[in-house]
Amino acid sequence: MPDVKAEMVERYLEAVFKKKVRLLSMQELGKEKEAVELKGFGYGVPLMLEIELDGERRSVVLESMSAGQFGHEHFSDRAQAMLWDYDTFNRLPKHARAMDAGAFTKDRGLISVGDTEEFFLLMDFIKGEGYFKDLERIKESERLTELDINRALALSDYLVEIHKIKKEEPNLYIRKIRDTIGHGECIMGIIDSYPEKFEFINKRLLEGIEKRCVEWRWRIKPLTHRLSQVHGDFHPWNILFRKGADFTVLDRARGEWGEPADDITAITINYIFFSLQKYGRLEGPFKKLFTLFWENYLKKTGDKEVLSVVQPFYAFRGLVIASPIWYPRLKLDVRKKVFRFIERVLASKRFNYKDVSKYLI
Repeated sequence: MPDVKAEMVERYLEAVFKKKVRLLSMQELGKEKEAVELKGFGYGVPLMLEIELDGERRSVVLESMSAGQFGHEHFSDRAQAMLWDYDTFNRLPKHARAMDAGAFTKDRGLISVGDTEEFFLLMDFIKGEGYFKDLERIKESERLTELDINRALALSDYLVEIHKIKKEEPNLYIRKIRDTIGHGECIMGIIDSYPEKFEFINKRLLEGIEKRCVEWRWRIKPLTHRLSQVHGDFHPWNILFRKGADFTVLDRARGEWGEPADDITAITINYIFFSLQKYGRLEGPFKKLFTLFWENYLKKTGDKEVLSVVQPFYAFRGLVIASPIWYPRLKLDVRKKVFRFIERVLASKRFNYKDVSKYLI
């Protein structure tokens, strides 16, 4: 919990109670010897506030959450937890009553968000066309232009640059790998969104993929030195190009730190996806873009280790593009080949980007 100013606390409490409040004292809770011995780990240090309200003394508690490895690494994690507490405490019989949810401001003030129904984000409007339109054009024309080459290199270079920024926080890397498998937006969540039976896809197939992804988690988990700055959802619908190779990215997702393989697979699987729709394999202009992207990235980063890490991330992105929810009209043959790709990549200890055909046949 940040240092707070007494006058700011009084002002905040008056906004909550809508009455004059006098702050008599602030005292940290949980620092008594017995408490420390009984509980060696705590998320935050609550403050007990002694106040005078309507001529009477009463005590209230101001509680926050500190950063930690148990899913509380990000500011958004802690905000989520506090808002969830406020939303649910008062619906449970005999639970201590939550009077408000609030936030600390940069000037060490406090603001109330207790009446908030939903949060929103205000952003700049960005002009440009999604990169997926380039891929659709290439699929129809079966031709690459110099601009297509330059844009693929620009995207590869972008990942080279952002992935240079590393962070030494082992627990966060472990969490990011765990989230890739178990988060509702990632592998298990995508699998749970599949119908119980659709075409050739059934419980046995999905369960097998999920189990192999968990095995991959245990292989990758120790590679904590790989924690890097990432976009987190680097696919063609989140990339807007303007003139030439000038672009802007949208909708960064799931935190600023993660595994570089997540970004690489998010973009490169689309070269495979569009090529499968056109040729039934990775071929022609899409094969050239795929190989170019990989070779440029590997040459400039020297990160050959990533070829032994991409497997569950390709599985994640493969499950997305094969989804009958998002792509209900995808041809059966294409969907089958995507699942073949998922299974064979997961069975490969080292991904061979130069011979993707062996994962599709």
